[in-house]
Amino acid sequence: MSPVPRAPAHRPIQILSPEVSNQIAAGEVIERPASVVKELVENSIDAGASQVRVEVVGAGKELIRVVDDGCGIEPEEAPLAFERHATSKIRAASDLASVRTLGFRGEALPSIASVARVTLVTRPRERELGARVEASAQGVRTAPAGAPFGTQVEVRDLFHNTPARFKFLKSDASERRAIAELLANMALAHPEVSFRLSMEGKEILRTPGDGRLKEAIAAVYGRRAAGELVAVEWESPWARISGYVGKPSLAKGNRGAESIFVNGRWVQNRLLFTAVEKGFESLLAHRRFPLAVLHLEIDPVLVDVNVHPAKTEVRFKDEREVFKAVMRAVRSALTGAEDRKSTRLNSSHLGI
Repeated sequence: MSPVPRAPAHRPIQILSPEVSNQIAAGEVIERPASVVKELVENSIDAGASQVRVEVVGAGKELIRVVDDGCGIEPEEAPLAFERHATSKIRAASDLASVRTLGFRGEALPSIASVARVTLVTRPRERELGARVEASAQGVRTAPAGAPFGTQVEVRDLFHNTPARFKFLKSDASERRAIAELLANMALAHPEVSFRLSMEGKEILRTPGDGRLKEAIAAVYGRRAAGELVAVEWESPWARISGYVGKPSLAKGNRGAESIFVNGRWVQNRLLFTAVEKGFESLLAHRRFPLAVLHLEIDPVLVDVNVHPAKTEVRFKDEREVFKAVMRAVRSALTGAEDRKSTRLNSSHLGI
């Protein structure tokens, strides 16, 4: 076996070119087609959209189109969206301690454009004319454009200039599942927003956007599941927990139906999953997991969302208190449901 070549003992320190630094950022933020969808949809939500439409072709490698009716971008500012560290969401370092938006890195669009061909068309409601921006690794071109208010982003030929990245993608079916799971959780996080997802020309998901979480759950899991839910409501001096858990009859063989949101952000956190399952105590069989859709509202200074570039992981200032609160919220809801069920049975038995 030939030895691994060693780097020279000394190389001059140089500032990376924008092309290289953007591809490094892309490696952190854009792992797969679902990563692109996540970044674009989060931008739509942060823009105040009430409707978000997502279209996917070729499992996201050929085309990802996200259309929203949000506030749009001022035409003269549109090219800045493709500059690294350009964002409208934070202004000072102190803002990092209390993030109140879904995204802020200011690297999503330039990172996507470094590995795909991106076209952005945007118009604020109060402007008669919008802007069209075409961006790729070769540069950015901007022109005035007529358009509906809101923003449309098309991402074509993902990873066309970094073919090695294709080796790390899973099958088309797996990539489509990841996108569908992401959009489902976006819908559960924001029931006030109407989501539509179509893949390969077929509509996969449509939610009403009427603000009722139970209706969003019905759109994702079906009417039968929606009829087997128990409402969760819990408040403490530092947090509020709300949402629904499914009755044990809806239990599944994995955690795929456990969705937990912290300040509107879908997170993957083993502590929270375990707290939910602990709340069910002995109601579930071994290796069975509940359906749960829970929203945790907490002071942003008590949670760190900067643990991971994609912000799917969070760290709490007091994890023990968070664990106890989630467990008690779930247990209290289920106990109350069991008490009501017992009361109904007793009443029936007595002929009342």
